[in-house]
Amino acid sequence: MEHKPRVLVSACLLGAACRYDGKSQALEGLQALLERCEPIPLCPEQLGGLPTPRTPSERRGGRVISRDGADVSEAFTRGAEEALRLSRLLDVKVALLKARSPSCGSREIYDGSFAGRTIPGRGVTAEALMAAGIAVYDESALEDFLEALKGI
Repeated sequence: MEHKPRVLVSACLLGAACRYDGKSQALEGLQALLERCEPIPLCPEQLGGLPTPRTPSERRGGRVISRDGADVSEAFTRGAEEALRLSRLLDVKVALLKARSPSCGSREIYDGSFAGRTIPGRGVTAEALMAAGIAVYDESALEDFLEALKGI
C-alpha cells in the first residue's frame, strides 16, 4: 500500500462547522488534494476549549482578544499546544490551515481592530507548528502545499 503523509488540516476547510460563526469554509477541490495525503482534521480553537459558535477574536501583539474585549489567549495557546502534541504523536510534517485566522493564519492575520484589515503575521497555532519545524500552508498556497507533499 502506498504511504500517504499525514497532514494537519483545519477542520473548517474539510467542511466541519467549527468556525467562530458556527459555519464551515469548505475548500472546493480539496478532496482531490487529500487523496495524496492522510488528513488529520482539527480546530485548534475547539481543542483549546472554546465553544462553537464563539465571539470572533483577533491577535493584538502577543495576545488574542475577542470582539467583546475578553482575553482568550489561554484557550488559543492551549489549542496550539494540543495541535503540536498531535503533530508530534502522528509524525506530521505539513499542515494546511485556514488563512488569516488568529489560530491558523500562516502569512497574514487580521490586525486586531475587527475592521477586516490584515497585517503580516501568524496565528498562534501556525506559529507553534512552524517553530517546531512543521511546514504550514493556507488555502491560497495550494501549489506550494502540493510541492511540500512530494518531499515527504
